[in-house]
Amino acid sequence: MLGFSKSDKARAEFEALVAPWLDALYAGALRLTRNERDAEDLVQDTVMRAYRFFDKFERGTNFRAWLFKILTNTFINGYRRQVKERSLGDESERQSVEAQFFSADTTAQTQNPEEYLLHRVMSEDVLAAIDALPIDFRLVVILADLQEFSYKEIADILDVPVGTVMSRLFRGRRQLEKVLRDRERGALQQPLVDLNAYRERKKLG
Repeated sequence: MLGFSKSDKARAEFEALVAPWLDALYAGALRLTRNERDAEDLVQDTVMRAYRFFDKFERGTNFRAWLFKILTNTFINGYRRQVKERSLGDESERQSVEAQFFSADTTAQTQNPEEYLLHRVMSEDVLAAIDALPIDFRLVVILADLQEFSYKEIADILDVPVGTVMSRLFRGRRQLEKVLRDRERGALQQPLVDLNAYRERKKLG
C-alpha cells in the first residue's frame, strides 16, 4: 500500500493507527476542497506525508490531531493555491459521493463516525452553508463543530494562538448563521438544523 522503505512493524503500526481516521480525514478534506476528486487526492497526500514523517510522531499524543495538522498544512500549502474551489456539481453527483463515503460498511469500521451522524441530522442547506464560508473560518468550524477538536488542539493544528481560534470560530459561526438565515428565507422559511442544539445533543449522547 505504501511505497516508502520502513520496517514491516512500523508500517503495520502506522496502518493500524491511521485506518480508523480515514473517513474523518475524507470528511474534512471534502468540506475543504468541496470536490470529491480533490478530497481524495488531499487525503492520499496527507497519508503519504504522515507515513513519511511517522518517526517524528510522538507516541502517546493525539494521533488524529497530528493527522489533521498534516491535512490542513497540505491543503493550505498546496491545494488552497492550486485548486479552484468548486461545488460537487449536480445533486446526483453529491448523493453518489455521500452514499459512497457514508456507507454502513465503511462507518462500521471507524471509531469516530461523527460525520456520518452529522449528515443524518444536518440538511443539505447546512452542509452547503459550511462550504460557503471563507476558508479561514471554514477551517475552524470544520475542526471544532464537525471534528470536535478543542480550542487548544485547533490552535496546535493551525499553528495560531487560541485567541485567534476563538475569534475565527465566533465569526465563522456568525457567518454560518447568516448564510442559513438567507437560505431559509430563500426556501420559503423551511426549518433548518439548529447547530447549538445539535452540539448539545452530542454532549448528552
